[in-house]
Amino acid sequence: MNTDVVVIGGGPAGLAAAISAKENGAGRVLILERDTALGGILQQCIHNGFGLHYFGEELTGPEYAQRCIDKIMTMDVGIKLDTMVLSIDQSRNIVAVNREDGVFKVSANAIVLAMGCRERTRGALQIAGTRPAGVLTAGSAQYMVNMQGYMPGNEVVILGSGDIGLIMARRMTWEGAKVKLVCELMPYSSGLARNISQCLLDNDIPLKFNHTVVEVHGKSRVEGVTVAQVDENLKPIKDTYEYISCDTLLLSVGLIPENELSREADIQLDPSTKGAIVDERRQTSAPGIFACGNVLHVHDLVDNVSQEAEIAGKCAALFYKDETVKKQMSVTAGDNVAYCVPQNITIGTNEDTPVYFRVRSIIKPARIKVMSKGREVYARNKQICTPGEMEKIIIPGEVLVEAGALKIVVEQR
Repeated sequence: MNTDVVVIGGGPAGLAAAISAKENGAGRVLILERDTALGGILQQCIHNGFGLHYFGEELTGPEYAQRCIDKIMTMDVGIKLDTMVLSIDQSRNIVAVNREDGVFKVSANAIVLAMGCRERTRGALQIAGTRPAGVLTAGSAQYMVNMQGYMPGNEVVILGSGDIGLIMARRMTWEGAKVKLVCELMPYSSGLARNISQCLLDNDIPLKFNHTVVEVHGKSRVEGVTVAQVDENLKPIKDTYEYISCDTLLLSVGLIPENELSREADIQLDPSTKGAIVDERRQTSAPGIFACGNVLHVHDLVDNVSQEAEIAGKCAALFYKDETVKKQMSVTAGDNVAYCVPQNITIGTNEDTPVYFRVRSIIKPARIKVMSKGREVYARNKQICTPGEMEKIIIPGEVLVEAGALKIVVEQR
């Protein structure tokens, strides 16, 4: 089977990429999705707050997904659901499997990686204690409550202040559970400020920074957890240990981009984002293979996922028309910056180019600086930058034409 553009993943990134590829001239577009339906994680996110930037109105997750699904259904786009991609290579050959076709191969002119991300589990945290029922990731609990109609517990402690955990603190409360505490290891939240306000403060749910769960108690079912304050080295302070009775522990401790396929294809990954190293077109180190959405770097807003996927889809559609290898300048993270995306920009481009990044700590007020050859070539001020919210600076095309390697720096002003 030969196809112009294959999109791996049918969530918001994959849908937007496929639509964009088709709108930009790709003849044959194929989506490979491992789930039984399109839409990805949005289908279980029944709360509102989606689409304000992309659609210009507030939608729930399923409504946002359905807008994209409705549009793609009007296009001549191939869709294979319940299909697992087993491997890809740098020659853009794909091996996949499903019930109808068995194991099959697809050769593509271009590939868009849109596999999303997964939650970090208890095994990555090394929390002491037994292995009772009642320890779940926040996303798993969300699926149980919103999709299956089951309550995972009645007395809840949440470890981590990621957005899914904050949303589930509110959701569990509204369903009648008692959320006793949200613990956050860091001195700041890893979620959006609006979710802190709407989910925790509005529902009188306590949040403790610089705290973590050090032990889980219970044999067949969680009976309680021990929490403790941590020092500047993130080590528990022994005289701060506190036992809290509960029957459920939800984990909201970070997301990991699903890059097993990328790794096996020898695509270069960024150790900071755990996603691919890309240029402004979202092309990876493998020519003709593009990446977008949470498989590239973890986003706060699905609106940004869709906008980024449009870039990847468009450039994938245009790739086979111009496969010339172009020289690039690097974009690196400087003082107070954890990572930058894209990590490379084509030399000579005269288009305004957005660079996304996250800061390492809260900076207020902040000055975002673009440095090249030891001098500031562009900057803008912002009232506050926090690690829980992705930042963006749009570098003007005229700056890029004259600049060399770039470094993004954030400092207090």
